[in-house]
Amino acid sequence: MDTVRQILDRKGNAVWSIAPGATVYEAVELMAEKGIGALMVVSDGRLSGVMSERDYARKVILKGRSSHEVRVAEIMSHPVISVTPDHTRDECLRIASLHRIRHLPVLDGEALVGVVSMGDLVKAIIEQQQQTIEHLTNYIGGKYPA
Repeated sequence: MDTVRQILDRKGNAVWSIAPGATVYEAVELMAEKGIGALMVVSDGRLSGVMSERDYARKVILKGRSSHEVRVAEIMSHPVISVTPDHTRDECLRIASLHRIRHLPVLDGEALVGVVSMGDLVKAIIEQQQQTIEHLTNYIGGKYPA
């Protein structure tokens, strides 16, 4: 079973972040530019929160607030639910489902080393299933090494 470390090895460990004092508009602009659904909020080199499209929709748009005036710190989700590189794919799925979140920051000690999304976890499941199907097909077809 895949660990977070293996998933990050395949997908990369790029992390997009923003400062808590930035405006929500700047955050949404960066998310749109990078094609991502959440940003890690980092202050003094430490993870202090996560700002997602959901936070923006529920805490700015639906409340009639201005994204040019509201600061990321006002709407970010915290405390942060995170995982380590040693968590398994299934553990991450349980954690994300339990907390109803789509992005899990990956911390190695206090260092932010990556982010796994529900999409990354589902992709890992699909890749594993494809490998299993290929192995079974080869076995049934007699191509399996003896």
